[in-house]
Formats: sequence, structure tokens, C-alpha cells
Amino acid sequence: MPRVIRAKLHGLRVTMADLHYHGSITLDPEHCEAAGIYPTEFVEVWNKNSGARLSTYVIFGEAGSRCCVLNGAAARTCQVGDELIIAAAEDVTPEALYGIKPKVVTFTPNNEIDQILAYDVFKSDKRAFDFRIIDVAGARQPAVHNYPYVDMRAIRADLKAKGLAEPAIEDFVARFLTR
Repeated sequence: MPRVIRAKLHGLRVTMADLHYHGSITLDPEHCEAAGIYPTEFVEVWNKNSGARLSTYVIFGEAGSRCCVLNGAAARTCQVGDELIIAAAEDVTPEALYGIKPKVVTFTPNNEIDQILAYDVFKSDKRAFDFRIIDVAGARQPAVHNYPYVDMRAIRADLKAKGLAEPAIEDFVARFLTR
């Protein structure tokens, strides 16, 4: 059976590293809930800054804290501020791919949730297994963005405060701030 992504936190920044704690990664339970990651679940952790990769398990920190703490040996793989991808996986039959919609949660530079996306595998006219990314909060299909020092939520709020309508804001984001 293929192993596929089940849930992902993308662009979460390290808030602390604790070499002397007994292992794991401590995460805000609100972030985990948004993606569907469970306490004690094993996850893969990929450091976008250093390229380091590791496997560890999740423990919950304080709700609303926006924490991301690497504990024990994992603390040696990161610096405060490093951007991480945290992924949970599962083994499925190919036919089961149609029924799962892995959540992908992206973050602003201060670990606020920016987007909640879903991966969608579907049967198209061209192939048995096709793929798209869905914006769970909206109807549009987003181009995935994750700029390290750009707060998309703040940009959208600023444009709205300047009187731009929602369609104009989304057009601006699509034309200038997505790849």
C-alpha cells in the first residue's frame, strides 16, 4: 500500500528548542486540530532552513500559544525562527485516495494560521488519479504561497481597510503574491 500525506503544518516557525526535555515536538493543539494531527502521533519534521529531517511524536502545548518546540535530540536540528513542515502520513489502498482530503495548514511569520487547504485526488477525463489543491475556507483553487516574511492575512486586511472589495483583493493576491 502506498504511504500518503494525511495532515500537514506548512511553514510553522520554531519558537523554542529544549535539549533537556525527553523527546518529541510540542505543538499548539489548535494548530493540530486544524490539520487533524493527534497527540502522541508520529510525524515527519522537515526544516526548510537547514534541510534537516527527523521523525518524532507530537505532544500538545498550551492552546493558543502558537508554540512549536523541538525537544530532546530533535532540538539539535533547528534554531528559533526556522520554518518547518510537519507531516503525518498513513498507508492506504489506491482506491482510498478518492475519499481522503488531507488538510494542509499554512502559517504567517508569527505562527497564526494563514490558509487551510486540502489535497484532493479525483478521477478526471484524462487520468484515473488527478490532483488539485482546494482552499477549504473559500471556493477558489489557490496557488500555494508561503513567503517567509510576508503576512498574507495582514496584506488582505490592509487592502480591505483601504476599501478594496473581496474579489479585487483576491485578484491582487493571485496576480502579484502567488506563484
